[in-house]
Amino acid sequence: MAEEKAKSIDSASLKMIDKAAADGANTAFDRAETMKPCPIGMVGSCCKNCSMGPCRVPLPKGKEETPEEAKKRRGVCGATAETIAARNFIRMVAGGAAAHSDHGRGVAELFLAVARGEAPGYEVRDEQKLLQVALDWGVEIGDRSNQEIATEIGEIALKEFGKQEGEVLFLKRAPLKRQELWRKQGVAPRGIDREIVEIMHRTHMGVDQDYKNLLKQGVRASIADGWGGSMIATELQDILFGTPAPVLGQVNLGVLKKDEVNIIIHGHEPLLSEMIVAVAQEPDMIKLAKSKGANGINLAGICCTANEILMRHGVPLAGNMLQQELALVTGAVDAMVVDVQCIMQSLPDIAQCYHTKIITTSPKAKIPGAVHIEFDEHNAVESARAVVKAAIENFPKRGSNIDIPEERTDLVAGFSHETINYLLGGLFRASYRPLNDNIINGRIRGVAGVVGCNNPRVTHDAVHVAMIKELIKNDVLVVQTGCSAMAAAKAGLLTPEAARYAGEGLASVCEAVGIPPVLHVGSCVDNSRILMAVTAMVKDGGLGDDISDLPVAGAAPEWMSEKAISIGQYFVASGVFTVFGVNWPTLGSKEVTDYLFKDMEDIYGGMWAFEPDPSKAAQLLIAHSDTKRQALGIDKARERVLYDMEMRRELDAV
Repeated sequence: MAEEKAKSIDSASLKMIDKAAADGANTAFDRAETMKPCPIGMVGSCCKNCSMGPCRVPLPKGKEETPEEAKKRRGVCGATAETIAARNFIRMVAGGAAAHSDHGRGVAELFLAVARGEAPGYEVRDEQKLLQVALDWGVEIGDRSNQEIATEIGEIALKEFGKQEGEVLFLKRAPLKRQELWRKQGVAPRGIDREIVEIMHRTHMGVDQDYKNLLKQGVRASIADGWGGSMIATELQDILFGTPAPVLGQVNLGVLKKDEVNIIIHGHEPLLSEMIVAVAQEPDMIKLAKSKGANGINLAGICCTANEILMRHGVPLAGNMLQQELALVTGAVDAMVVDVQCIMQSLPDIAQCYHTKIITTSPKAKIPGAVHIEFDEHNAVESARAVVKAAIENFPKRGSNIDIPEERTDLVAGFSHETINYLLGGLFRASYRPLNDNIINGRIRGVAGVVGCNNPRVTHDAVHVAMIKELIKNDVLVVQTGCSAMAAAKAGLLTPEAARYAGEGLASVCEAVGIPPVLHVGSCVDNSRILMAVTAMVKDGGLGDDISDLPVAGAAPEWMSEKAISIGQYFVASGVFTVFGVNWPTLGSKEVTDYLFKDMEDIYGGMWAFEPDPSKAAQLLIAHSDTKRQALGIDKARERVLYDMEMRRELDAV
């Protein structure tokens, strides 16, 4: 039993891990035990970019390596350990940036189709944000209709991907000092696709062999992700589907219902899931479900599609990435509908142990053994109906091997940049000024973005939760996205009542405003919301003139995907100290690791760090905030003085 507890801190997950073993279903937790990671590849010391290899250049065991010895560690082509580690690292950036940016491209294509009247069922839901993006991009508003404005925005958005010169347009949202730094360093991205392609070219055998130059291109491509593709995805999704506002929801496997058709929506792109939410409420669909013996239709989400429909519709979360197989093990899921990213190929195999249909919907992501119902954005309602009908038809095929855990936890999500602005400043004076003031007066020590994935190499959810509790206990306000936010939600940290876990200063602010000490701001592409938030802090004044001046830090304690590396790199490039856990992909080269962990701070004002222990990692974040506070001169507690009239006259006289 002790061994099973090490797999997760979530009791619902532990129950389903036990049930999976009894049912003969092999999960990621089992595979992680039998499939040990390659110790050479894990630290970036293996190159397989041509057929002369794979070439392995591991560090010598048991002794310190001299620079001369390091130069002897080479691949067949002569590539050094530094070159190999840097190539591997920026290829991860390319993979992550491609995933987020292709998501953004898909949203832009739908957006343009909606503007042109070619995608019935969708509409512009946030006119204010439409006009804001128009202002940002120099699109004329005048007396033009929303459709005309949206059409031009959609056309410009698509051009951002293939643009060959100039700069990604949303770079203009960054603080002016940050923009100047990027231009000085030559890392302002030209077009999103160009920077990703250039990484693939530079890392081809025999091209770029200077690790610093390779890493510079990784920075450029990551900025194209965070301030380009991801920001485009977030902004256009908000315009189409509505900008999130605080909403009450629930999380964990207990949100599944024994007497209803359970449809789990899993993946990252909300284009189809928005329609599934609408279609599942249609009277004809509910009537069909009842004709099959169900009492209704229950939707639940996993991964970032889940975050999208939670924030906008209150659809409950079944769980985060490592719970996708465990949801099937309940025996109560009639269909799991998937699109792209973080979807395990094992799902159809596990579904065979039960009755669940795995339905793929993207032409980019098919899985052997799954049913494919391709999503057509030009006929989205019918696509959604086909998916929901398939789930309803599957309901009568349920067996008796059903066990739904009782665990489910309340949460509050939907803290978009605009919502935070409103909650802090009010309707008529929306502002980050109260946040800045409470950082200056010391009630809030700093702000930390804790984001990212789950990884079965560590205890599921444990590292996220331990780090977050340590941070808020020390008066650090935490903002979250992705699977990390779900881990915190299951631990009860996403409600205002969670202020009891916070330090006295942070708790007082949360209680005054009515917010949790941990703010769920969205899916993984919505890390761009955090970029906007920290930029707003700079622009509001009092905390320096660039993001790198702020007492702000970031972490991905259970990261596993290439997207996490791209996210981390664009935060570092934006001036944010960023700590990762689990493992680190350049430890096979001291030079590359030192460059990322030390030299980047001199260049960009932000740098990487690696610390697998959550408490130690939290202390790194806290120490960084304290260093920034000291540099700003706000590290000393200030006594509050109530001025009487005589004291005010003395001030006026001075």
